[in-house]
Amino acid sequence: MTTISVHEMQRDPLGCLRRVEAGETLVVVRDEQAVAEIKPMPIQADQPRPFGLCAGEFTVPTDFDESLPESILKEFEGQ
Repeated sequence: MTTISVHEMQRDPLGCLRRVEAGETLVVVRDEQAVAEIKPMPIQADQPRPFGLCAGEFTVPTDFDESLPESILKEFEGQ
C-alpha cells in the first residue's frame, strides 16, 4: 500500500489511476489523515458458476411462491 497526498492525486489523477490499474493500492491522505483507499477491482471469473453449486446446502420452503400477507405488502408500500 502506497500513501499519496490529496495534492498529488489532484496534480496527476491519470498517473494515480495507472498505478492502480497496475495492481497498486493507494491510500490518499489529507493533513496526515487517511481519507480514501483506491485499489484495483477484483478479477471477474471468466466462466459462469456451475449449475447446482449450492445443491443440498439449503431448502426452499413449500410456500415460497405464495403471496405475502396484506400487512407486509402495506409495509413495503409505506402504508
